[in-house]
Amino acid sequence: MRGRIQGIGGLLVLFLSTVVGPCLLGQNGAAHWAFQPLRDSIPTTAGRPREAGNPVDWFILKALAEHSLTMSPEADRRALLRRATFDLTGMPPTAEELDAFMTDRSPDAFERVVDRLLASPRYGERWARHWLDLVRYADTAGNSGDFPVPTAWRYRNYVINALNGDRPFDRFVHEQIAGDLLPAGSEAERHENVIATGYLAISRRFGVEEKEFHQTIEDTISSLGQAFLGLSIHCARCHDHKFDPVTNHDYYALYGIFESTRYAFPGTEVFQSPKDFVPLVSQQYLVGVIRPFEEKIKAQDVEIERLRQLTLTIPDGPERDKAVAEYGTARTNRVELLKNRPEYAKAYAVSDASPMDSRVQRKGNPLDLGDRVPRRFLSVFGGEPVRQAEKTSGRADLAGWLTAPRMRPLTARVIVNRVWQHHFGRGIVRTPNDFGSTGQPPTHPELLDYLAGRLIGGEWSLKSLHRLIMLSRTYRQAGAGDGASERAARSSQIDPENRWLWRFDRRRLSGEELRDSLLELSGELDSSQGRGHAFPPEHEWKFGQHTPYMGNLKSRHRSVYVMRQRLRKDPFLAAFDAADPNVATGQRSETTTPLQALWLMNSPECHGLARVLASRILALEADDAQRVRQAHVLLLGRPPDDQELDWALRYIRRYTEVSSEGASWPQETGQLAWASYLRMMISSNEFLYVE
Repeated sequence: MRGRIQGIGGLLVLFLSTVVGPCLLGQNGAAHWAFQPLRDSIPTTAGRPREAGNPVDWFILKALAEHSLTMSPEADRRALLRRATFDLTGMPPTAEELDAFMTDRSPDAFERVVDRLLASPRYGERWARHWLDLVRYADTAGNSGDFPVPTAWRYRNYVINALNGDRPFDRFVHEQIAGDLLPAGSEAERHENVIATGYLAISRRFGVEEKEFHQTIEDTISSLGQAFLGLSIHCARCHDHKFDPVTNHDYYALYGIFESTRYAFPGTEVFQSPKDFVPLVSQQYLVGVIRPFEEKIKAQDVEIERLRQLTLTIPDGPERDKAVAEYGTARTNRVELLKNRPEYAKAYAVSDASPMDSRVQRKGNPLDLGDRVPRRFLSVFGGEPVRQAEKTSGRADLAGWLTAPRMRPLTARVIVNRVWQHHFGRGIVRTPNDFGSTGQPPTHPELLDYLAGRLIGGEWSLKSLHRLIMLSRTYRQAGAGDGASERAARSSQIDPENRWLWRFDRRRLSGEELRDSLLELSGELDSSQGRGHAFPPEHEWKFGQHTPYMGNLKSRHRSVYVMRQRLRKDPFLAAFDAADPNVATGQRSETTTPLQALWLMNSPECHGLARVLASRILALEADDAQRVRQAHVLLLGRPPDDQELDWALRYIRRYTEVSSEGASWPQETGQLAWASYLRMMISSNEFLYVE
């Protein structure tokens, strides 16, 4: 009966939103919990549980007590170190790190581990992947030809470096929206600020012509709303939002800001070559060398377009044949120009264009225009207009609005929730991209507000937020291994989804963590910072909807540096649920499929890495028992028990005996036996999951 009532209620909401109108539902939208000021909910000294490790635990223990639950015991030190190391770096701890932590009995041993991991350059590589998922980073444009973007990597590396440097999050937001408009103390700082706007430039492109741009701006607005505000602003493109207080005019007020912005052009089927990339050069070189060359290209583009239109309008005959020939010559001349283009660094970025207010596109149709809407912010947050609207795009205003006092509670809640989510598997708000009325409310609203307040008060330092969360007793709890106890069985009945965090949830390694770990353990990882990719030279591009770019670029760098293509997914990363770079992914799905197991056991890549790792194990000056112990420590973070050791030795011995019979290269059988055993360990849940 309860489910039926809920279903009827859902139908009633849908009826009210579509028939009665969104104004009825949205008139009190400003009262929604996510839009309220932060609440000061710190318990008094008398109300703080004695068993709390730090302030995070005050709120968790309070909720547990209200549901007749208690925390799990603390995780064992090996599990805790493996958990923290994967969480912050996406890599397994080394044998030396395990030994050091196991023997360090000082009270602040784990605190120093957290500090060490936060200081590692691998921290930025790990946490940049979460942000790049969210902002739908890709190295290709996504249009019909999926054109390569050879300099997109600069934005990717900007994110990594900003996180490693603990860039204040409010500054991080401002740079990505309007970095090119910020004052800079040096040429290097100015270039970095420009590169940061790659966040806007990587918006997906559509169609075969440059002018097909309205969907790209929608993609920008969609990402902006979800990434920074947790709101589906793009739903107001065709009409007022049906559930949240975002109007159709709000959408086009923001649309005008981005229509007043010049995006770097990656190329289309009609015009193959990129343009409007932002040069990272001195003003002298820009004026004296680059601008004259760009003028030549622009004139050639105008001539090409004139001749193309001519070929489409002249009927068959000598005149059309002449126009077709001239069109071909013009395109050839353009290629020759490109072959001799000046060399300079450039960014896939944005800059201000001619300021303009946009008109409403009725029902989202760019050919059916309605009222002109002045550029401003969302009306539910005050609707502040763009200053100097006749001179600027308004991006600087927009960046300021996102972190202004009125918006800080929402902006801080959204990013705090994302950080919590990536430590615990699920956010305090379990719909990280939707803080609106159709999203789920927070399970621990007081904790969310407390952490948001700490972030703002701590100068928006994400590393300080990690530290606060990870040093809590809540984070250090044991996981599923405690499931056999009577307490765990009772807790599972009360809270089977672990909403109140009475234990730590196990999680599977992401595809990136798995790939990086295998490369690291085998000694094959290139740990240097990746840069660009080996795309074909621009003057050779002939991509289109029937011949899109299809790359298969191999790399031994960390997975964050692997080329991400919008129309073609990396087979391995896709099998292990990597994010789709066409959409803002706030939380990845987690599937378990036969393909994953088959890849780990049978793929040439996994076989090759296992053989390299086997060679590394065999090179140890030790007996086979010691080698098995070392393999277990490397892969699982612990030595084998007696039964596992005996089983491993018998398996390797038997495999070697069978393989040696009639083998052409008997000297390789030992390596093959070890590689086979190592692949079984790699396929085990203990390797694939973090407790």
